[in-house]
Amino acid sequence: MNEVQADAILSLHRILFLNNLNKKDALLVLAENLSAAPQIKNRQELTAEIFKREELMSTAIGCGIAIPHVRLPSITDLVVSVGISRSDIVDFHPLDDEPVRLIFMIAAAQNQHAYYLQTLSWFCTRLKNRELKEALLKSQTTQEAYDLLKYTK
Repeated sequence: MNEVQADAILSLHRILFLNNLNKKDALLVLAENLSAAPQIKNRQELTAEIFKREELMSTAIGCGIAIPHVRLPSITDLVVSVGISRSDIVDFHPLDDEPVRLIFMIAAAQNQHAYYLQTLSWFCTRLKNRELKEALLKSQTTQEAYDLLKYTK
């Protein structure tokens, strides 16, 4: 994914710092934030489907990261909301038992299967970079977090 594509899915307005939340509240805050994006046409459907997806299987992928994601017909284009938690979210139940601190919520149009998978892969690959992950957790502003996500390889 190049910078132009990163610009298309990342926004300063969709990077949030979370404090003392459980999984349900963190997902709700991120879904509400994502729902403000013009690509999201049905806020209730997005929120319901995010929770339904999480009930099927935890979206915590390990290493303190969760990537809740949905594809829906009411979404016009792929969009992402990022949550950086200042405290451990312990009820995501990842396989490695490491509390979640970084959440990347991805919402895509129903017909964006390839782009959706490419975006999931892009985040997973980038977040294997321990320095990037640690820098995100230490970031103090949305601009700093945005620049880290956009420019760190």
